[in-house]
Amino acid sequence: MDTTSFLFAFGLTVFAGLSTGIGSGLAFFAKKTNTKFLAMALGFSAGVMIYVSLIEIFFKAKDSLVEALGESSGYWITVAAFFGGILIIGIIDKLIPSMENPHEMKKVEDLDDAAKRDQKLKRMGLFTALAIAIHNFPEGLATFTAALNDPGLGIAIAVAIAIHNIPEGIAVSVPIYYGTSSKRKAFWYSFSSGLAEPVGALIGYLILMPFMSPLVFGVLFASVAGIMVFISVDELLPGAREYGEHHYSIYGFIVGMAVMALSLLLFV
Repeated sequence: MDTTSFLFAFGLTVFAGLSTGIGSGLAFFAKKTNTKFLAMALGFSAGVMIYVSLIEIFFKAKDSLVEALGESSGYWITVAAFFGGILIIGIIDKLIPSMENPHEMKKVEDLDDAAKRDQKLKRMGLFTALAIAIHNFPEGLATFTAALNDPGLGIAIAVAIAIHNIPEGIAVSVPIYYGTSSKRKAFWYSFSSGLAEPVGALIGYLILMPFMSPLVFGVLFASVAGIMVFISVDELLPGAREYGEHHYSIYGFIVGMAVMALSLLLFV
């Protein structure tokens, strides 16, 4: 792998992870949450991730594993790795206490409602930042791996993950700001939680790349597909519905799938 490919993939991962800072900025400069936009954006992100996972990434993993193991065994291992990815991210999700789980969507208006619970809020914000960082670890590996294999695919996944990181930035900033009265701290913790994505990419690269083969690549890619499907159905779509704009989230979901389908067709 050449340096240019590595830097491109890593740059995309940094972009996706640090978009939590955009959410933090929105929390400070917007007067009211645009719920229609966020619901549609999260639905769009889910549409992109589910479509690309099931139509593109899964079958690239299958092709690689069939090459390494043969038709029957390769397909079985692809399916096992796909559900293994779901199991891994599901365990990570289960280990995080529900109070600090980043799936709880926050609005900019919550800043006004929260002013009384200083220390509790600060603690909640810090745990939310930690929870998001843990979630972002496998997301970083997913973005990085996809971008190394197919730059166009990597861009699509990076944009989808960046969109879903925006409300996570709000979720960190809202409680920390009113727990510390410091916009700087709130922004920094929100921004830092996104750093787990490039860190996850680097650790994955350092551990796996020396052993990379069609077998390892296929298992990794199938697991990435499972991780992204889980994130979409467990975080993005429920998060979009929490904003109270059910139809907009579905419209966004369908548009996301259509855009991803079109982008893949254009590069056939």
